[in-house]
Amino acid sequence: MCRWLLPLLFLQTGCASLATGALANALSGSGGVYGQDEDPQLVAAAVPFALKTMEGVLVEQPEHVGLLTALTAGFVQYGYAFVLPEAEQIAESDFERSLLIKKRARRFFLRAEGYGWRGMEAAHEGFQAALSADPQVALAMLEPEDVPLLYWTTAAGALQIGISNLDPKALAELPTVQAMLARALELDEGYNDGVLHELAFTLELAVPGGSKEKALVHYQRALELSGGRRASTFVGYAEAYCVKAQDRKAFDQALEQALAIDVDQHPNDRLANVIAQDKARRLQAAADDLILDLGPAEDGPTPEGS
Repeated sequence: MCRWLLPLLFLQTGCASLATGALANALSGSGGVYGQDEDPQLVAAAVPFALKTMEGVLVEQPEHVGLLTALTAGFVQYGYAFVLPEAEQIAESDFERSLLIKKRARRFFLRAEGYGWRGMEAAHEGFQAALSADPQVALAMLEPEDVPLLYWTTAAGALQIGISNLDPKALAELPTVQAMLARALELDEGYNDGVLHELAFTLELAVPGGSKEKALVHYQRALELSGGRRASTFVGYAEAYCVKAQDRKAFDQALEQALAIDVDQHPNDRLANVIAQDKARRLQAAADDLILDLGPAEDGPTPEGS
């Protein structure tokens, strides 16, 4: 009977050791209920409790790969979807507080990355030692079933580097993050309908010496694999590519594409699309500050990829 008790009761009852395995399995597969929600504020309030509950269960199930994957994904998504936007919105009015919030987001990404490494070690004994000696040897140990954990760990690493203010220690991790992403693409380039290519597009444009041409190949492939159903693909194109190119027409078109998506047609992506559309509106409001009205700086693809 103890498996049906509320999660908090597992911390107080003698049946915890019998129940935590079942609870870990349930928690590690519970992300869909959040992804289908339409209210970001409700989810933002609920997620910290869920994450701390999972961390409590992890004490009893320290090598549960599903739980470690869920924690990696959960801290990445919480930091990216709910903490960073707060920093962006107050950057002009309260710069110092914005920096503090970004540091908080980075701590979440670092925590996520740590859980990711633990998950890979749990799945492949000796992984972390191999990673320290030769990342390519370590990554060769991974298999297609490791791609979800690899993706979220890579996203955590990329995000913490991106907001590190050029911290040398963080930048030193960049080659490993790039190698991780390359390995994930090699194992399953179509994972989750193109999210790996979406990440590769953004990372390619963000790193020193990144290739615009390679980035656009990833962008086109992300569109193909997703069928254009994710608002984040278009928002990423507008923010990462169009602003850099100072292409107002493509910028506006991409954001219009993002906002035209009917979030109810893709229920599993509902929350992600609502959040991305909120960002699209913020970018639209800031368009005159982001792009000078000089026309397109260079020819590039339309947001639809034609």
